[in-house]
Amino acid sequence: MARDTRQRILDRALAMFNAQGEPTVTTNHIADELEISPGNLYYHFRNKDDIIEQLFARFEQRMDDALPGPEDRLPGLEDIWLRLHLVFECIWDYRFLYRDLLEILSRNRRLRIRFARILRRADQRAREVMRGLARAGVIRGSAAELDAASTNILVVATFWLDYAAVRGGKDEQAAIRDGIVQVLMLIAPFLRDAERVHLDTLTRAYRR
Repeated sequence: MARDTRQRILDRALAMFNAQGEPTVTTNHIADELEISPGNLYYHFRNKDDIIEQLFARFEQRMDDALPGPEDRLPGLEDIWLRLHLVFECIWDYRFLYRDLLEILSRNRRLRIRFARILRRADQRAREVMRGLARAGVIRGSAAELDAASTNILVVATFWLDYAAVRGGKDEQAAIRDGIVQVLMLIAPFLRDAERVHLDTLTRAYRR
């Protein structure tokens, strides 16, 4: 029963953070939504930052699962599309982290260190994939160009929701779809002609 209550607190907190923004939600709000006492909530979590750290652990595991590519062959364009889809789905499900990223990290040093580790792993993985695409003959470019494109991909994916919000976008699901297309377009200049046609097919679904 205690495990169920703990899970319910995490699930409801995630939903409220995503819907209302983490800074506006207090532990009392979460307890009220669940119709439990604040004391019951504090039995499971010391404070709101404790809840955020537990949600971050779930996010970190999900992101680690999304990042790896094929191990027994060189990557292809479909692999990039799939990885981006999984990564942006994770960003969507934990979008409060990205929407309120700087505020959350500024007050929690442990999360700042852990998020930096995620970015380093993602950057390394993006570089490996871009080099793999080059070896497979899918893209062409110098090592410096491909490394720069990898960094650009990571920057766009990390801050896309903030960019969309500043532009005045209200539909975050549409923003996620636009983000996937934007990242794929960063790869487009490096693609060979046949793969550009394939890329156009992949991105068409997101433009509807």
